[in-house]
Amino acid sequence: MSYSHSFLIFAYSVLLLPAQEQSALQREPKGWVDVSPGPQLQGWTRLGIAPDPRAEASQWKLRPDGVLECEGNRGHDWLRYDQEQGDFVFHVEFRYVPVEGNPRYNSGIFVRTLADYSLWYQDQIGSRQGGYFFGYIHVDGLKRRFDLSGQLAEQRVKAAGEWNTLEVTAQGPVLTSWVNGAVVNQYKYCQLERGYIGLEGEGYRIEFRNLKLKPLTAARLQ
Repeated sequence: MSYSHSFLIFAYSVLLLPAQEQSALQREPKGWVDVSPGPQLQGWTRLGIAPDPRAEASQWKLRPDGVLECEGNRGHDWLRYDQEQGDFVFHVEFRYVPVEGNPRYNSGIFVRTLADYSLWYQDQIGSRQGGYFFGYIHVDGLKRRFDLSGQLAEQRVKAAGEWNTLEVTAQGPVLTSWVNGAVVNQYKYCQLERGYIGLEGEGYRIEFRNLKLKPLTAARLQ
């Protein structure tokens, strides 16, 4: 079953909650699963998003220090965690490797995304910008885009070169984005009860670490 709220596609809303000094991982350290890839990226699958001959070779690797690195030089793709999820909190720490000039750093955290990428939800991240949801959903049988960039409560993403902590919570139709100490964005009309989480590669070198997942049971949601 999917949630039918397509008539509210443009009725976006941000839940303004008090700043949370600690992440969910810090507040409740029990019940988390380490979902970091294995040495050959075991447990995750790399998938191309747009046709690009550069994407034939992987741009993802797990370094000896445990950091997952996307080199950002093999086109547009995503690394998908192989286990489909329902309700959860996904904890991600990331930083961009700085480059010269003033580039528009670009990547994202996928949640509740279909395996074939036909419908997807993403928490957009950049350098000094991001933390908002956008993606594609079905409206009256048509694929339509939504974008909550204009509904960002505050800008908390740090500059390239600095580590950020981001947590996405999916509870029923509600997706919540927490970045570096506060809830900054919320989307209330997710049409999928289940989907995949993943990391995006889109032209910039980015590092990820401490990837952890906490499944949420019905009892926790009451």
